[in-house]
Amino acid sequence: MSGTTHVVLVQWRDGADRADAADAVVRQHLPLIEGVESVRSGRSVSTEGLEDGFDWMLVVRFRDRAALEAYLPHPEHQPVATFIGDAGARVVVFDIDD
Repeated sequence: MSGTTHVVLVQWRDGADRADAADAVVRQHLPLIEGVESVRSGRSVSTEGLEDGFDWMLVVRFRDRAALEAYLPHPEHQPVATFIGDAGARVVVFDIDD
């Protein structure tokens, strides 16, 4: 079975910059989850200006789709989901099998 990549784009509520706080929550919790192979997050550095209002991105690479499915209800995922849910005005999630 191939790996799975989970991409999350967030536009912060009220135009506030919460990227550093989001990065800290991500670093504290997501690497502890079984099946997570890598985690990347941060602000866009694109000069194209095509972010459509999105401020921050999270990319999590999983061993396989079963690891992604186990991640969603995992207790270490909950603080990240809560932070994004409380602070995000718009959120897009996109998953692909590699």
